[in-house]
Amino acid sequence: FEAATTLALIIGLLAANLIAPGHGVNITADAGSAAAATEAAKKHVDLLKMMVEIVPTNIFDGLSRGDMLQIVLFSAIFGIAVAKVGDKGLPVLNLASSVAEVMFKFTHFVMRLAPVGVFALIAYTVGKYGLAMLIPLGKLILTLYGSLLFFLLLVLAAASAVFRVNFFQIIKALKDPILIGFTTASSEAALPLAMERLEQLGIPKHIITFVMPTGYSFNLDGSTLYSALAVVFISQIYGIDFPLSAQILMLLTLMLSTKGIAGVPGTSLVVIAGTAESFGLPTAGVAIILGVDRIMDMARTVCNLIGNCIATTVVAFWEKAVTGREIAAGIEKIRTADDDL
Repeated sequence: FEAATTLALIIGLLAANLIAPGHGVNITADAGSAAAATEAAKKHVDLLKMMVEIVPTNIFDGLSRGDMLQIVLFSAIFGIAVAKVGDKGLPVLNLASSVAEVMFKFTHFVMRLAPVGVFALIAYTVGKYGLAMLIPLGKLILTLYGSLLFFLLLVLAAASAVFRVNFFQIIKALKDPILIGFTTASSEAALPLAMERLEQLGIPKHIITFVMPTGYSFNLDGSTLYSALAVVFISQIYGIDFPLSAQILMLLTLMLSTKGIAGVPGTSLVVIAGTAESFGLPTAGVAIILGVDRIMDMARTVCNLIGNCIATTVVAFWEKAVTGREIAAGIEKIRTADDDL
């Protein structure tokens, strides 16, 4: 999971710098945001100092400043402590789970109202900067789709070469859950059918039920790639210098903060906003991206789903729980059933 998500982050970072989708229309950032970004970039060059500052002196101070690394570190250690106290930690665990669900529902309400805000924002932006502002957004969409396609081809080709099984045929057999994920932009909606199809391929149920749900928290490749691309895009449209040293630190931050992204539409924006804030970038840039986020969400959801299906199949091969012949038979069985339909 960590190797796959790290590869996705690197591809997103490379695509953002090589294609530079945010260049062309520079929205003037306020002096405070530009100064904050410059100061953040200088501050983060010292990696040793950064490692020391990850440890929060006061978690509420870290929360108020939106310091993602401090929040993630404290949350991870707190979660370990809750697990270690056993049954006494269940009330805290249930509270955290309930608060998370409430906040996701809160985000859902905001997303329902978002079209009104997006309409006003895009109208204002185009009215002030002209239709040329739509060009960077179009480039961002194409860059994301191209990057995700490159990532999937790379991963599928590598898996096929290592295990001598045509993983492209496996993905073809999973076309129904992939279509559900693409149309709903929700990994959760496609999960039951994807697990059913993997079982039809001959993968044992105990591996599927362990790897797939775990992957939905730790292996959201499309979301992590998009997060890296979007943060750099925000710096580009505002014309704020975002040096390589700061980008590498951003990558390390996203390696941690993207773990646990819920498989529901729009939650990547929460991570992007928090990361942009911690690096002094204007969070208003997230609102600009929001106008085309749904189009991009469909693609990254498909990447998330395919990545977890590949991971499940790879684990099954590692555990010698399935053979290439059994996979081929499962693919043929699914193809025959589809033809009958």
